[in-house]
Amino acid sequence: MSLSVRSKPYIIPEYSLTGDLLSYLTCPLQYRYQNKATLPPSMPVQLWFGNFIHGVMEEAYLRWDEHHWKDFPWDWETQIRPVELEINKRMRSRGLNPPPNLFCTFEGESDNPGLCPDHHHPHKLVASIRAEKAINTWGPHLFPLIDDAEVRLKGIRDMPRYQKDVSRSNYYGVTGIVDVLSSVQLEEATPDNLIIKYLHRNPEFKKKIRKLDSYEIIVDYKGMNRPVPGSPSWLHHQWQVQTYAWLRSLQPDSKPVLVGILFYINELHRFKKDLEELKGEVINHQTDIMPDGDDLELLMNWKSRTSPPDLSQFYQNLRSIRIIPIEDDSLHESLRAFDSVVGDIEENINCEVDGCGIQNSWNPQPERRTCDACDFRTFCSNPAGGTKPTVP
Repeated sequence: MSLSVRSKPYIIPEYSLTGDLLSYLTCPLQYRYQNKATLPPSMPVQLWFGNFIHGVMEEAYLRWDEHHWKDFPWDWETQIRPVELEINKRMRSRGLNPPPNLFCTFEGESDNPGLCPDHHHPHKLVASIRAEKAINTWGPHLFPLIDDAEVRLKGIRDMPRYQKDVSRSNYYGVTGIVDVLSSVQLEEATPDNLIIKYLHRNPEFKKKIRKLDSYEIIVDYKGMNRPVPGSPSWLHHQWQVQTYAWLRSLQPDSKPVLVGILFYINELHRFKKDLEELKGEVINHQTDIMPDGDDLELLMNWKSRTSPPDLSQFYQNLRSIRIIPIEDDSLHESLRAFDSVVGDIEENINCEVDGCGIQNSWNPQPERRTCDACDFRTFCSNPAGGTKPTVP
C-alpha cells in the first residue's frame, strides 16, 4: 500500500503598505532585520511613533464619539494622557516598547494619573507633546467628518516576476488601514471647518466634486515632517495613498475616492533639529510650503543656539496637511511601483534561501537620518558615514 505525500501548504505572502513596502524602500537591509528576523529592534523610533499616533487618533475619535468629548482643546493630563497610556499598553503587548526619552510610561497613582515619580508633575515628552498637538489641532475639524475609523483594507495582486517552482506564490496580498470621510459628513460640516477650507482651496478637488453626488476621502497620519517635493518619501507617500484608494474601491460599500489626505504630525511642533532642516529647505527653495511675513522673518533670524521661534499656527497647519488627488493614471502607476517593490523583496528572500547570506541578499541604503536611528548599524555592511566589509 502506497502512502500519499502531503503537498506543501499554499501560502500567499501578505505585505503591509507601511510595515513592509515603505519600510523596504527606506532600507532593504534594515527591513530584513526589523521585519523578517526573530530579533526585534530595541528602539524602532519611526515604527513606534507611527503606530502610536495612529492608535492615539483612533482612540481619541472613539472617546469623542462615544463619551461626547466635543469641547476642545482637551486637557492633556485628564483626557489625552489616559488615551496615550491605553495605546502604549496595547503596543507593549505586541512587543513595541517606546524608545528612551520619547514617551513616559509611568502611570501615576490612581488618584493622580500621569505623574512622574521623580518630579511629581505630568511628564510630557516628545510623543505626548505631538499627540496633544495632533488631537487639539485636527480633532475638532477631522472627527466630525469621519464616517468610518480605522478601516482595514486588503487586496490580492498577481505576483510580479512569477516563476513556477521558484516563486513562493502566484499571488500576493497587500493591506492597509485608513480613516474614511464621506461626502455626507463633508456637506454637513460647519463653514469654519479647516479641512473643508483646505479642500476647497485645492483645484483638483473642486473640479472633481462637480461630477459626483457622493464620494469619499481617505485619511492617514505620518509621524514625521513634511517631505521635500520630489524626494523618495514624497513620491512613496503618493504611491501609498493611491494604493489605498485602489484597495478601498474593492470593498462593496465604497464610493469613489476623490482625494487622500495625509497629516504630517511633526509639523505641529518642531524641535531645534526640525527647524534647522526647515530653515535649510526654505533657504534652498526646496519646500512647497514657503513661509512669509513674520514666519519668514522669525525663521531666517533664528539661530540654533537660541530657543525655537513660535511660528504661526496657520503656517504649521498648512505644512501639516497634504491633499493628494486620486487619478487613474497615477493610481495604476503606484500599483506598478509597489508590484516592483514586492518583486524585489521576493527575489531577496529567494536569494537568502539559496544560501547567499543576509547581507549579500539585502542591500543597505545608507542615509544619515535612517542610519542614526537604526539598531543594526553596528554590523551593517555600508552605514551612512562610513563603510564596512560585507559579512557573508
